[in-house]
Amino acid sequence: MFPFPIMFNASAGGPPPSVEYLVVAGGGGGGSARSTASDKSGGGGGAGAFRTATGFAVSSGSPITVTVGGGGAGSSTVGVNGTNGSDSVFSSITSLGGGGGGSAVQTAGSTENTGSSGGSGGGGGGAGSGTGGGGGSGNTGGNSGGSGQNTGDRRGGGGGGASAAGVAGSSTGNGGAGTASSISGSSVTYSGGGGGGANSGSAGSGGSGGGGNGAVIGNGSNATVNTGGGGGGANGNTSRNGGPGGSGIVIIRYADTYDAAASTTGSPSVTVSGGYRIYSWTASGSITF
Repeated sequence: MFPFPIMFNASAGGPPPSVEYLVVAGGGGGGSARSTASDKSGGGGGAGAFRTATGFAVSSGSPITVTVGGGGAGSSTVGVNGTNGSDSVFSSITSLGGGGGGSAVQTAGSTENTGSSGGSGGGGGGAGSGTGGGGGSGNTGGNSGGSGQNTGDRRGGGGGGASAAGVAGSSTGNGGAGTASSISGSSVTYSGGGGGGANSGSAGSGGSGGGGNGAVIGNGSNATVNTGGGGGGANGNTSRNGGPGGSGIVIIRYADTYDAAASTTGSPSVTVSGGYRIYSWTASGSITF
């Protein structure tokens, strides 16, 4: 007989068998605009793809790759769309970069008016009847207002967001809304589409989740970094530039009853909160359990 009861450690300990993840890609850059009159508008950039799930199995001893995609450059060249955002990766999970916004050029109907496809699609440029780009796991960009619309409607289309398509330039040209996640310990919205530019009145607003606003006769606004938002579209009677897309982010978490990672690279922020260990990367790196 033991003189005292044997006490067991209730902590799980050891490496986690699985993790929850959020992988947000870089957003697309906004479209540029150039015309002899200020009736041509660039489309908003599409948001980077937003992917999240629980129960992703991991094993110990082997580094897991983490890639954080950069935001695409806004267009600064006549007839060239904003650059697509770069992909973000966690292990086998890949989120596609957002599509660049369509650029508006002097000649209506030019093929450059079409927004690029991506995680979410870029909005169409407003030189003619530009169409929004297709979305992958996200949503499509909005069509432009087009030269057949009233003067105040010649907006670029909004870029697609994680939760909604970009709005057509004949309406508001707003970027599509993003999606909220609480994986970091607080609710943050990611992957909003960029707003389309406008020649008068009000330009398209960036979608919730870091999307940049479109411009009224000016350069499109930058998307917010580490949100995967799309850049804003430009407008002007000289060469105007689209706003750059926002960089992405990768976050994982698991119950804090399991051990901390054996090693990491890329300088992720590490917090223990609400019963979880949380690792957040804003630059590429790795994790080994």
